[in-house]
Amino acid sequence: MTSSMGLSGSSRQGTSPLEVVLLRNGIAESLHRAHAVVTDQRGRLLMRAGDPQHLSFIRSSLKPFQAQLFVSSGAVDAQGGGDRAMAIASASHDGTLEQAREAFQVLWRADVDVSFLRCPCGLDKESALQHNCSGKHAAFLASCRRMGWPLEGYLNREHPLQQEVFNRVAELLGIPSAELVIACDDCGAPTLHLPLCQMALLYAHLGGAQSAILERLARAMQAHPELVAGEGRFDTELMRRSLGLLVSKGGAEGIQCLARMGEGLGLAIKVEDGSSRAKWAVALHLLRQLDWLTPSALEELEQQFLIPMAGQRLEVRGQLR
Repeated sequence: MTSSMGLSGSSRQGTSPLEVVLLRNGIAESLHRAHAVVTDQRGRLLMRAGDPQHLSFIRSSLKPFQAQLFVSSGAVDAQGGGDRAMAIASASHDGTLEQAREAFQVLWRADVDVSFLRCPCGLDKESALQHNCSGKHAAFLASCRRMGWPLEGYLNREHPLQQEVFNRVAELLGIPSAELVIACDDCGAPTLHLPLCQMALLYAHLGGAQSAILERLARAMQAHPELVAGEGRFDTELMRRSLGLLVSKGGAEGIQCLARMGEGLGLAIKVEDGSSRAKWAVALHLLRQLDWLTPSALEELEQQFLIPMAGQRLEVRGQLR
């Protein structure tokens, strides 16, 4: 179990938040503020920009940790889903035919009907399988089938599935599960309200070698980045260029988390106004500072994510200290 004492005792004064400026023909047009923190698996705060205790919901960056029971229960191995099943379980995907089929396969192998899915079916979608969280929900249901738990009510925070998720996350954070602040995410599943430093700690565990379950999930995401997000999406394109050294998983409202594989380091980012373009810019800026990507990979990603349209460019000011 990891102690959280070093995190809870961190100074709030720290350094100034990062600023992301949208330039139009070199003239500032819009401004975003962001906080970022790097920790190791022991919870030591190694670098920061802004407030490492900044509170926010972790949103979809929680998904790899919600998928732990899918692996530890033996559900994924029993159905022979392998890396693809673990990747879709951790995904915020585009709802493409390939991705929807992968979520369906998780259900089909577990002998669970699609009708049990409780993620929404959007007005422009034909099935709940096309929802960006369908892989997570399918893995939830497969885990329930494996454990002999009720399929109905699997999203309720009192359900044994969700209680197990909370217990596992709390153990990684080194706190009692009763201290977790829980809310409902847009897909109906629980999400957690955490300090940014605790999000970074979770990703330090994801990038470490102490948990075989988390390592399997991380390697699956790296092996199939096309399932985790989609073509042209930040997480997919970053992991494709990371040489197996990074796991990237974003969340709504300006959350971006990354794990440095083999070193047990986690990076968490929160943009105050929830901007996606700003979190991607901050991530690339800090990956350059940390030397976690090759120059050629950074150049390719900056061309894709720092230039919203002709005449515009995102510029990040500040650094981790």
